Amino acid sequence: MSRLKKTSPTAAGPTETPSRHDYASTHRDEMIDAINQVFGIFKINYQNLYYAAFRDQELEIQAKRLWLESLKHFDPNTILAATKAIVLESEYLPTLSRMLEQCERSGGEILPEPRAAYVEACQAPSPKATHPWSHPAVYYAGLASDWFFLSSTPETSALPVFKKHYRDVCERVRNGEQLEMPKLKELPKPDQVQLSKEENQARLAKLRKDLNL
Repeated sequence: MSRLKKTSPTAAGPTETPSRHDYASTHRDEMIDAINQVFGIFKINYQNLYYAAFRDQELEIQAKRLWLESLKHFDPNTILAATKAIVLESEYLPTLSRMLEQCERSGGEILPEPRAAYVEACQAPSPKATHPWSHPAVYYAGLASDWFFLSSTPETSALPVFKKHYRDVCERVRNGEQLEMPKLKELPKPDQVQLSKEENQARLAKLRKDLNL
């Protein structure tokens, strides 16, 4: 099986504080290993389908590069967990879209799958901020997609837009961001509203007029 090229190993030397570049390089190496393992698992489990999809080595290499780029925001362990889940559930070689959805479901924090989140966003009543969302990520994806757009656009056009925003928000959650619902200002109760003398007189005059006094 062809393998993606990895950066050459660093020569031994004095121990230094790892730079951001070092972390990025290490993560890429781990991702390359994960993608190679994924395709290896698929080759073993989906043999005929695998060879039909990747008729030659060049197609396989191109697919690996695409998956590497598309899955780069996931932890390698999440990718491998998603791969094992797919193999257990499906008899068919997964698409990249299916893999993305499974990675989102395997990413630690429980997040609704994209279409369920989309349906929830479309059906939630107003005011949206007070709805008991299954996860704040659904609210923020709906907000980014535009509520009117979601309610007035067919699913075939609206769902892809929502999915893009939802994946962006889910990525922030997986990276440790704590999403909180916006806090609405509580309106003062009628008996707590302080009216001026003139406002009280105007209100009394209106009341008398309404009662024909």
